[in-house]
Amino acid sequence: MLSLYRPGHSVLHRLPAGPKMLVLAVAAIALAALPTAAGAAAVCAGAVLLAYVVPGVGLRELGRQVWGLRWIFAVTAIGQLLFLGPEPALANTARVTAAVLVAALVPLTTRVDDLLDALERGLGPLRRIGMDTERAALLLAVTITTIPVLARLAAEVREAQRARGVRPSLRAGLVPFTVLSLRHADQLGEALAARGVR
Repeated sequence: MLSLYRPGHSVLHRLPAGPKMLVLAVAAIALAALPTAAGAAAVCAGAVLLAYVVPGVGLRELGRQVWGLRWIFAVTAIGQLLFLGPEPALANTARVTAAVLVAALVPLTTRVDDLLDALERGLGPLRRIGMDTERAALLLAVTITTIPVLARLAAEVREAQRARGVRPSLRAGLVPFTVLSLRHADQLGEALAARGVR
């Protein structure tokens, strides 16, 4: 499995995977639940800065995450502007952006093996009703790590278009993005099959 883990010695890196996921999930939900007001944007920006700077993950990594997800944020903002107006659009986009960036700290500061173990332990009680917790944990871990990968692939497609002198566009980038995504899925499938996952 492709890992997004960045080695480090921050507080988040040292925190066990289970408590870390719980803390970051609560933080992301709290940010997403902020009242719709312009002040929510400032709260979200401050929370994200603290989440990346205080534990030592760094502003460079924050910038990389924002750049990789910029189109998702742009689409969110445009949709909100069209239907709700400027102030709610600012607040709602800030809440979504903050929640995504805080959630991104999980795969950045947690090894995939630790993530799988924590998810499997957390889903343990569901074994009583017949759930295969190993497969469920694997599915969740793959989902968590795949979203930023797809964002990175989209950025690579746009950069390749610029390098060829082509103006980046959704229509021109759709086919190469689909090919790269399918190639990533094949590599992921082969890696899982090599580990005995069917």
